[in-house]
Amino acid sequence: MSTSFNHRYILIISLISALGGFLFGYDWVVIGGAKFFYERYFEIAQIPHLQGIAMSSALLGCIPGALFAGYFSDRFGRRRSLSLAAVIFVLSALGTGFSENFTLFMLYRILGGLGVGMASVVSPIYIAEIAPSQMRGRLVALNQLNIVLGILAAQIANYLIAQDVPDGATNEFILQSWNGQMAWRWMFWAETIPAGIFFVLSFFIPESPRWLVKYGHFEPALRTLNNIGNEGYGLTILAEIKASLKEASKKIDYKSLLSKGVRPVLVVGLVLAFFQQWCGINIVFNYAEEVFTSAGFGINASLLNIVATGVVNLAFTLVALRMVDRWGRKKLMLLGASGLAITYTLLGAAYYMELNGTVVLMVILVGIGLYALTLAPVTWVILSEIFPNRIRGAAMAVASTTLWIASTLLVLLFPIIKSKIYIYGAFWIYAAICIFGFFFVKAKLPETKGKSLEEIESLF
Repeated sequence: MSTSFNHRYILIISLISALGGFLFGYDWVVIGGAKFFYERYFEIAQIPHLQGIAMSSALLGCIPGALFAGYFSDRFGRRRSLSLAAVIFVLSALGTGFSENFTLFMLYRILGGLGVGMASVVSPIYIAEIAPSQMRGRLVALNQLNIVLGILAAQIANYLIAQDVPDGATNEFILQSWNGQMAWRWMFWAETIPAGIFFVLSFFIPESPRWLVKYGHFEPALRTLNNIGNEGYGLTILAEIKASLKEASKKIDYKSLLSKGVRPVLVVGLVLAFFQQWCGINIVFNYAEEVFTSAGFGINASLLNIVATGVVNLAFTLVALRMVDRWGRKKLMLLGASGLAITYTLLGAAYYMELNGTVVLMVILVGIGLYALTLAPVTWVILSEIFPNRIRGAAMAVASTTLWIASTLLVLLFPIIKSKIYIYGAFWIYAAICIFGFFFVKAKLPETKGKSLEEIESLF
């Protein structure tokens, strides 16, 4: 019997799950546009270590959020985890905007990080577990597309909410203005709208069939698989899932991640997670204002440039949706690593030779385009599909935790690196890391395009 798929059904439930990615992107980037204003409100504009703590507080929350998501999603299901993440996003957005002191601001940002950490684990897992192998790459990449849309939404919201800052405006002027008193609050509050929509819609998607089979709920799992494909597809995939879980225990044992059979794939996942952050492009998103002002742009021009980075990010992510299942994961990862190594070498040279303005902007946009086409979506696709069924939630949690630890270190250390070897030296370091990533991917990553999750499990 030939297999037919209900493409509309698959797309709808994938898009709902991927709203977790949208909120991930919004919550992660919104602080970049608000930074110039809340620093004046909380009087930390001249206190570098508090500036760094504010920028990295949400990232610190991502670490326990990712670990908790692994346990919660494996114990209570992927769908409930998505609903919980939505609630966390709502509470964080409201609390951050209402904060009247820096301590509360940081606590609510950490809470938002918990939501980001959960979404970064559960949304791609859910999509990978419901997607047919033929379209899994581009469906999981939908999550990255939604992250990018969330980033762009935050950048546009920040640009529209903030009023123009006059040249030479003092800190006191900014503090007493709309920007200093209310604009940064509305930048965070705007997140409650998509978070509320995500919470409501999360109740209308089915539970992951692979999670259901793991806990012995065969009939609802088969119903979902039959809704995804036809009856023959449902029975075939159900049998494959049962076979892969035959020897597995329902109890999540993190020690099993270090077993001989799992260790090689775990190492690949951890290195790729670390590499996706330390390839360096997220410095542009987290320190966009500083990156552009170092190139001679003013505050208003920097905010507009930030929107331009979001547009390029979105455009190339859309291209990636078509390429990930055509070119394959490995080719795109190699293209990204080599392309970014060249881009950062040129960007460092531009800063070194003080080629400010348009030259720096153009090189940055090229780097963002390469990242959006390759490392950004493909890393999440790979992480969502390479781990065995029986430990996927736990392994994905560990990999995502590694990613967020790497991201936290990247954000915390950039000001220090910049102060020691200047901004051009920082980008040359990222170029060297990209060269390492190229050779690691070439040596260690098998191609997973077009293979079922159970077939991929056998590769390792």
